[in-house]
Amino acid sequence: MEIKKSPKANLEDKKFLFTEIGLVVALVAVLCAFEMKSTESKTLDALGEDTAVVVEEEQVPITQEEQLPPPEVPKEPVMSDVIDIVDDDIKVDDDFLISTEDDASLGVEIKDYVVEQEEEEVVEEVVPFAIVEQKPTFQGGDANTFTKWVFSKIIYPEIAKENGVQGRVTLQFTIETDGSVKNVKVLRGVDSSLDKEAIRVVSSSPKWKPGMQRNKPVRVKYTFPVVFQLR
Repeated sequence: MEIKKSPKANLEDKKFLFTEIGLVVALVAVLCAFEMKSTESKTLDALGEDTAVVVEEEQVPITQEEQLPPPEVPKEPVMSDVIDIVDDDIKVDDDFLISTEDDASLGVEIKDYVVEQEEEEVVEEVVPFAIVEQKPTFQGGDANTFTKWVFSKIIYPEIAKENGVQGRVTLQFTIETDGSVKNVKVLRGVDSSLDKEAIRVVSSSPKWKPGMQRNKPVRVKYTFPVVFQLR
């Protein structure tokens, strides 16, 4: 059976009308949206104006400089026309004489001025042991004799023994013109206990026979090593 449609029920003729109505509704909605945004922006502007902070300007007080009074002008001296007349009755004693002869009681004793000359301290030159003409000797022997004497007097410090300390202490001293040993000092040390023992022994040395330079006794500087070795 064939289905028949009524011409009134056919919507193909009204398609363009519905399309136009939809476009009109869309345009109206867009315009309404734009109007709402402008209203919100005006509201925000109005709120911003109401919440503005008013900053008060700080008023600086006006001060006026005090004017000092001008300095006083000194008054001019007033000259008086009155003249006081004073009697000239002062006597002056002018009958004194000045003697031009020498008076021994008024003289000044003149003494001869003698410049005291300070005695200049004579510093004898110290000659190194290596370049002295005649080297100093110890108990009739050479440096080996002094070395043997030193090692016979050395007492090894107990604290150095306990700590196992050993080494070479280099000393320097001066043999004076009378043969005595002076100015003993450490050039290169090992330990304080060993240094002190080496200085003690060398400082107690008997007198040497002094060194000679041009047939005159001279001070001789001598460098001497003291070896400490545990056995």
